[in-house]
Amino acid sequence: MLYQNRFGHFNFSKALLLGGVCTAILTGCNQSAQDTSTTDAATTDAATAMKTVAITAIVEHPALDDVRKGVIDELNEAGFKDGENLTVNFQSAQGNTATAGQIAKQFVADAPDVIVAIATPSAQSVAASTSSIPMVFSAVTDPVTAKLVSKLDGSGTNVTGASDALPYEPQIELMRQIIPDLKNVGYVYSPGEVNSTIILKNLKEKLTPLGINVHEAPAQRSNDIAMAARSLEGKVDMIYTSTDNNVVSAYESLYQIAKESKIPLIASDTSSVERGAVAALGVNYYELGRETGKIVVRILNGEKAGAIPVYTPQKLDLYVSPNHAKEEGITLPQAVIDKAKEVVE
Repeated sequence: MLYQNRFGHFNFSKALLLGGVCTAILTGCNQSAQDTSTTDAATTDAATAMKTVAITAIVEHPALDDVRKGVIDELNEAGFKDGENLTVNFQSAQGNTATAGQIAKQFVADAPDVIVAIATPSAQSVAASTSSIPMVFSAVTDPVTAKLVSKLDGSGTNVTGASDALPYEPQIELMRQIIPDLKNVGYVYSPGEVNSTIILKNLKEKLTPLGINVHEAPAQRSNDIAMAARSLEGKVDMIYTSTDNNVVSAYESLYQIAKESKIPLIASDTSSVERGAVAALGVNYYELGRETGKIVVRILNGEKAGAIPVYTPQKLDLYVSPNHAKEEGITLPQAVIDKAKEVVE
C-alpha cells in the first residue's frame, strides 16, 4: 500500500519501511508459532517416551515368580504397559551367582531406566556393577547386612527396594503352638546366601534362651538339600525353612525326606505349604512385588532411588495343610487351623 503526502505525491520510503516492519512481524509470528509447536512436540515425546525396566532373579521358584508378576502388574496398572510404552527384559541366573554377575554387567551395558533385582545374590551383583542406574531390590531379608544400603530410610545412592524381613517372635510362637514340647529345631540352608546365614544367627539368639537347640544342615547346592535334611533325622522335632533360594527351589525333595522321617516342615514362605510344609507364616510375595513395582513407578516418574525408603511388610499371612501335617507325623491344633488365612488341602 502506498501513502500520499500533503502535496499529493506518493511517499515510497514510508511505504517500504512499513512493508519491512510488517514482514518482520509476520516472520516473527511464524517463528514463534514454529518454536511453540516444536516445544510442545518435545514435551509430548518426553511424556510418551519408551521406558525400559530390566528384571533379574537369582532363580525361578514360586515366591520369586510372584514378586516378578507383582512388579509387572503394578507397572501395568500405573500406565506402563509392556509392549506399548514399556520394554521389560527378564533374565534368571538359574541359581548360579556367576551367571548373576554376567546378567548384571549386561544390564548395565544396556542402560535401562531401572534395574529390578530379586533376591540377595542378584541384588548384590547389580549393586556391584553400577552406582548410577537406579536399582530396586526385592525379597532381600537384610539389605543393610547385605551391603546394598547403609540405612533403610533413604540410602542417598542409586539403590532402594523392598525387604521381606520377618519378625521372629511370631515364627517361634507358631513353632511352639504346633509342637508344644519343642526342644530341637533343624535348619537347612545355603551357607553362601547372606539372607540364610543371618536367619541362622538370629534363630540361635532367639531360641537358645528358650532352651531350644538349633541344628544346622548346610547345603551348598539345591542338589544337596535332600542329603542335608536326611542328616537331621532322629535329631530334631521339626525343620524350619526360610526363603533360602536353593531350599525353596528343591522343596519337593525336602518334603519327601520329611514324610519318610516324620519330621514336620514349618516355613516362612507361604507358597511352601502347597509344596509340602505343614504351616507357614510369612509375607505375600505377590503383594511384595506390587510394593516393589510402586517404587519402580516412582523412579520412572522422576524420583531419585536414594530418596525412597526401603519398604518392609507389616502384615503376615498364615497358611496351613492338615494333610501334610498327617503325612509328616503330627496333627495340627485346631486353634492354628482356625487362625489360618488359607487351609491347603
